[in-house]
Amino acid sequence: MTASPARSGAVGPTASSAAPADQRWAYPLVMTLLAVALGVSGAPAPLYGVYEREWDLAPLTTTVVFAVYAVAALGAVLVAGQVSDVVGRRPLLIGAAVAMIVGLVVFMTAQGVASLLLARAIHGAAVGTTVVAGSAALLDLRPHDGTRSGHLTGIVFNLGMAVTILGASVLAQYGPHPTVTPYAVVAVVVVVLLLGVLAMAEPHAARPARGTVRVRLTRPAVPAEIAADFRFAVLGVVAAWSVLGVYLSLFPSFAGERTGIRSLVFGGAVVAAMAGAAALSQAVGGRWTPRRAAIAGDVGTAVALGLSVAALDSREPALVLGAGVLMGLCFGLGFGGSLRHLGAVVPAGHRGEVMSAYYLLAYTGLAVPTVLAGAAATTWGLAATFPWFSLAVGLMCLTAGLLGLRARDAVPAVPVIPEG
Repeated sequence: MTASPARSGAVGPTASSAAPADQRWAYPLVMTLLAVALGVSGAPAPLYGVYEREWDLAPLTTTVVFAVYAVAALGAVLVAGQVSDVVGRRPLLIGAAVAMIVGLVVFMTAQGVASLLLARAIHGAAVGTTVVAGSAALLDLRPHDGTRSGHLTGIVFNLGMAVTILGASVLAQYGPHPTVTPYAVVAVVVVVLLLGVLAMAEPHAARPARGTVRVRLTRPAVPAEIAADFRFAVLGVVAAWSVLGVYLSLFPSFAGERTGIRSLVFGGAVVAAMAGAAALSQAVGGRWTPRRAAIAGDVGTAVALGLSVAALDSREPALVLGAGVLMGLCFGLGFGGSLRHLGAVVPAGHRGEVMSAYYLLAYTGLAVPTVLAGAAATTWGLAATFPWFSLAVGLMCLTAGLLGLRARDAVPAVPVIPEG
C-alpha cells in the first residue's frame, strides 16, 4: 500500500516496549490485523460487477461507493493517531475490528446502494484507524526495529489485499450466495483476530493521563525547505492511487468484458496479481534508495498504463493478466519509494502536519480521479474512457519521475507505513 501514517500525531514511546516478554505474539498479531484490514478494504472489488448487474448500477455509482471509503479513511487517519496517544492503541484496534465486522454484516445484508455506501464508510473509518493505531503499536512493540516494521508492513498490506480479493472472487464464483459468503469468511477471520487483540496487553508505554491531551485534526502544512521533495513524493502517490482506485472499482468487470471471460475469478485474479506483484516489488525495492525506487516506479507505471490499454485492446486474457502484474511491480516501487523518500526528509517537528498534507492529497488521488473515470465511463463507456484516463495518469507519473531526477537522495531515518 515506509513510516507510521500516523505521524499525524501518533508518537511511539521513547522507553522500551510496554508489551510483556510473554506476549511476543502481539507483534505478528498486529501485523496480521493490518494485512486483514487492507484485505477488508479490497474485498468488494471483484463483487462490484455483481452489484452492477443485479441492481443495474452505472459505473459512476460504483466509483462513488468506492470513494466514500477514501473519505472516511482520511478522516480516521487525521485523528486516530492523537486518539491512540490518549486512550492507547488497544482500544482503537478493538473498536476498529468491531467496526470491520459490522461493515461486513452490512455488506452481507445489503439490499441497495445505500447499504453499500454505509458499509464502505464504516470500513473506511475502521481501516484508517487500524492502519494508524496498528502502525503505532508496531513501533511500541519493537521500538528499535521501526525500519524493518515499516518495510514488512508495506509487503503484508499488499499480500493481505491480494489474498482477500482472490479468495473473495473464488468464494463468490463457486460458493453459495456470492454477495454473502466472501464477507462471512472474512468476518470469521476478523473475529479470531479481535479475540487476540482482546487478550493483548496495551503496548503504549508513554500514554498521557486521560483528558490532558486535546484531540484535534492535525493541520496540513509543508515546510518550504522540503517543498520540492514533497511535490515529487505526493505526485507519485497521487498517480499510483489513481490507478489503484480504478483497479479496485472498475477494472475487474472491465477486464472480463474486454476478454469475454465473465468469471469473477478472472477479474479478481487480475487485481490480486497486481497487489501480489506490488508486495514483491516492495520487498525487492526496499534495497534501493527511496528516490531511485520512486523514479523507477513512476516511469514504469506510465509504461504499464500504456501496455494495459494495448492488452485490453488485444482481448487476450494472458496479456491483461501480465499487464496487471507489471502494473503491480511498478505501483509497489512508486508508492513505497515515494513514501520512504518523504519520510526520510521531513523534519522531526513537522511530521504530523506534513503527513496530514500527504494523506489529504493521496486520498484525493484515490477518490477524485476514480469518480471522474466512473462519470466518463457512464457517459461514453469504459472502453473509450480508459485510454484517456491512462494518458492523463501516465503524464502525471512521468512528471513525478522528472521531479525525482531533481530531488536529492536521502537516507530514511523514520519508518513510514503506507495506507491503502
